[in-house]
Formats: sequence, structure tokens, C-alpha cells
Amino acid sequence: MLSPETLKKIDCEVAKYPAEQKQSAVMAALAIVQLEKGWLSPDALQFVADYLGMPAIAVQEVATFYNMYNTHPVGKFKLTVCTNLPCQLTRAQEAVIYLKHKLGIDFNETTADGLFTLKEGECMGACGDAPVMLVNNHHMCGFMSNEKIDVLLDMLKTKADDSNGGQA
Repeated sequence: MLSPETLKKIDCEVAKYPAEQKQSAVMAALAIVQLEKGWLSPDALQFVADYLGMPAIAVQEVATFYNMYNTHPVGKFKLTVCTNLPCQLTRAQEAVIYLKHKLGIDFNETTADGLFTLKEGECMGACGDAPVMLVNNHHMCGFMSNEKIDVLLDMLKTKADDSNGGQA
């Protein structure tokens, strides 16, 4: 189900804990599996549960509690916009409205071309850079004006075109 490289990464995380507590690596294992697969299917959740010797429901509870895990397919680029109070006070709602209009989708939807999924996020700990958003849980963008959103979307579309041989 997973590549040898992915299994090796999970094993490195498991090795950080005593053998009888390997389930402590569940969050890292889920993140690693998601990086390879793009989302956490029921089969992927079951695999992690079996691999770590945990009940499947315990793995599912972790995967559905945190918004960084995708338990449904998402676009190539998951855009998560912080909508907590500090971001709201510094134009997050404007950024959300602009993104929804520009992409033609609402929160928890994916564009028809499969490139973008829009998510609402909790505080990302960068209130001084508000409004902020995350791209694929790894790249934080701050001070997101309409112009910066346009630049980001164009850059991501170009990246998708380059990785698909010119076909998005």
C-alpha cells in the first residue's frame, strides 16, 4: 500500500518511542501517509492502525479531530484560510470572499479541474501576519491581499502545469 520510503519514514517516527508505546507515532504516521497518498482513505487509516497496533477507531478519531488531515480527496493545492478573530479583524473575510469568487467554490469544495480545495482553518499562530493561509499544510502565506492571492494562485497553477507537462 505504501512505498518503502514512506514505511522507512514511519519506522523512524516509531523508533522515537518505547516499543510498547509505538501508537504515540500516530500523528506523524498519518502525516507521512497523507504526503504520499494525498489524503487518508479508510484503507490508509486501517493500514496505520494495523501498523501501529491500534484500534482503527482510535486512528480515525485522530484523523478527524485535526483539520490538517484530509479524510476525503482534496485538490492538488489545499488552501486553508484562518478565520479566527485576529485574522477576521485584518481582512480575512475579504480574502475568503475573494478566494471563493476567484475559484468558484465554497469551503470544503474542490475546483472542477481538481487543483484547489478551500478550507476554513483555526488559528495558525501567525496573528501578526493576518490574514494568513496555509497551502497544503506546509507553506504559510501572510498579509493575504487580493493581489497576493492572485500571485499565489498564478504561481500554483504554473507549478501544476509544470508538473503535468503543461496540462493541469
